[in-house]
Amino acid sequence: MGSMADGDTWLPGWKAMIGYLEGRLLKKEQDRILLLVNHVGYEILVPAVVMETLSPKAIGDEISLYVYCYQTERQPKPVLIGFNLEAEKEFFQYFISVEAIGPLKAVKALSISVGDIAHAIESGDIKTLKRLSGIGDRTAHKIIASLQGKMNKFALIRHEKNGVPAPTDEDFIQMVMDVLVSQLGYKTTDSRQLIADAMQRNSAITTAEQLFDEIYRGQRQE
Repeated sequence: MGSMADGDTWLPGWKAMIGYLEGRLLKKEQDRILLLVNHVGYEILVPAVVMETLSPKAIGDEISLYVYCYQTERQPKPVLIGFNLEAEKEFFQYFISVEAIGPLKAVKALSISVGDIAHAIESGDIKTLKRLSGIGDRTAHKIIASLQGKMNKFALIRHEKNGVPAPTDEDFIQMVMDVLVSQLGYKTTDSRQLIADAMQRNSAITTAEQLFDEIYRGQRQE
């Protein structure tokens, strides 16, 4: 069993069993929803930034969420936490690796977009991080010390509300394209443009990490 950052210990089973759910919305509360999936109702905690995107959804609407499952010796009842994008869930896993930030505290903290939080971490923006619920000066510094340099990908996350050719067919470029579209919420045409612009600015890029960094730098300059 692995150790959690807040001192809890994982119990076997649930963590690996539920990673994604699709179903019908049965109930919405301030910080959670009830989702009907194959005649089973799942109560799912939802960070404020995710709940905001669900506000147009009515009872009975179909929705889908990537799910992080939290269960420990002190929290034997499994807690499901939902996200719109796989990248948001991945960011959450980084975020809770910071000392003194457990999953339940992290859910309450995510009151602004993951992209904005990731950008604040990369730029050392303590003021923005302190806007997060439950995050004070000391914890904000810990977050930056632990995660700075790892957030460029997440700083690109975009929430879409409602004909440039791909620059090359190299594997790493296709991987970045897939991540931008399927995980970060970009349209295919926008992703192609971002990649083309990044490659034009820096033709020496040879890895996905370098390409993400260049795309991120370009976005910051706009």
